[in-house]
Amino acid sequence: MVQAVASEQASGISSEDLWAEKERLKAENAALWQAWSETEDLRESKQRELASAGSAMGLSLTQIVVLLAIVLPSRMVPSRATVGRWVQQSAQQSRGILEVLDRACQGLALVWCLDEIFLHREPILMGVEPISLAWLAGQRGPDRRGESWCQVIEQWPNLEHVTADGGQGLERGVKLANDARRQACEPASEAPATITMGLDVFHTQRELERVLQRVWKQVESQMETAAKADATVEQAKRRGQDTRGVAGSAGRAWRKAERLFDEAVQAQEAVEQIQGALSWFDASGHLSTREQAQQALDEATKPLQGERWKKAKRMLSDARTLSHVDRLDEQLRVAVPEPMLRDALVHLWYLLKALKQAEGDQRVYWSQLVALSRVLCGQLCPDWKASSMKVDELLRQAVRASSAVEGANSVVRMHQGRHRHVSQGMLDLKRLYWNCRAVEAGKRKGRSPYELLGLKLPTSDWWQLLQMDPQELEQKLLT
Repeated sequence: MVQAVASEQASGISSEDLWAEKERLKAENAALWQAWSETEDLRESKQRELASAGSAMGLSLTQIVVLLAIVLPSRMVPSRATVGRWVQQSAQQSRGILEVLDRACQGLALVWCLDEIFLHREPILMGVEPISLAWLAGQRGPDRRGESWCQVIEQWPNLEHVTADGGQGLERGVKLANDARRQACEPASEAPATITMGLDVFHTQRELERVLQRVWKQVESQMETAAKADATVEQAKRRGQDTRGVAGSAGRAWRKAERLFDEAVQAQEAVEQIQGALSWFDASGHLSTREQAQQALDEATKPLQGERWKKAKRMLSDARTLSHVDRLDEQLRVAVPEPMLRDALVHLWYLLKALKQAEGDQRVYWSQLVALSRVLCGQLCPDWKASSMKVDELLRQAVRASSAVEGANSVVRMHQGRHRHVSQGMLDLKRLYWNCRAVEAGKRKGRSPYELLGLKLPTSDWWQLLQMDPQELEQKLLT
């Protein structure tokens, strides 16, 4: 009997195998439950969130449907029309939320970069806070005249300074906004703060580079012409023909190429000098003044002759071109009244920045200069570090270009490439998503534009923020 039991067990599955099979089936069952729960999670609310986020990121409705078809069973995939209704509803909700958030940001946004872009010949008036990259204005039309810009600017009573290109509509808009502030101010009260305007260095430098590129292309074209003339001379020599005529043409072509090359080199040097004059510091590492910068610009623009340089020289002669120097100088004077200490702290900031970028033996050189500068600051004021923090903050936040708004423009252009029509609601949805999403790289990594601006939100999730009642959101922001 013992032998029969043993033989029966030998032909069957062992207890160890049964236990392993049980564990495998248990794990498979858990995986199936997990997959089912994830499918359950992707119900209509999640599909709405995916559709709204995808649209805010620039995806078309068709692309969103394709993505939903990847993660959903075919019978559950919504139609394109359904997705469109979801996105439209989110766009309508975002308008009320943004009105509350814009009011909360009024005391935080003091400087703006302004520009306009065109979607199917209709302008969109754009405004971005440069330090946080918060997108605070995205108004569709009706035009780019001063009255339209004034409507955008008037909504921000604490705005102090704007940086923009030399557009007449923008300039007039700032003027009208300042006039409205003065009219709204009571006669007995103090004069309201005037919005100052700086001419964007970004557009000025781009115009200089555009003309300079044309100059070098002309040089290349003339050198090719001269080289072809040389080839014609060589061909005539091989054929035994008289080369006096073609040789003279080749000589003239090379003399013209040399003249154009010299002019291009001179223009290149002038453009580099202009770029240096538009920067914050001079060659010695001290903060530039308007008088120094203007003198450097006048000297650098003298070699730039001809009609093609007319626009660039007009931009450089505009008083607003150096307004960033005036604004920073005024802020530093208020922060550190003592002139010697102020100059020493600014120079120390310059040296520390150069030290961070130095490598090898240069680090030793800059380290010595930093140590000497710190000793000087200590002798001028024992409590110099407190003033140094103020200077550091002002220099880090100094703005002279509207590059920030160009980044927001590129996002809208990406959306334009996939949509025939970009409504005001869609712009609001994109603006809310942009301001709530965390930056993925760079010095702002891990923080959203609203967070960088200093706005304390009840939640960092943009979708949860969108679902809130505007009145409830405003109450939470106040408390």
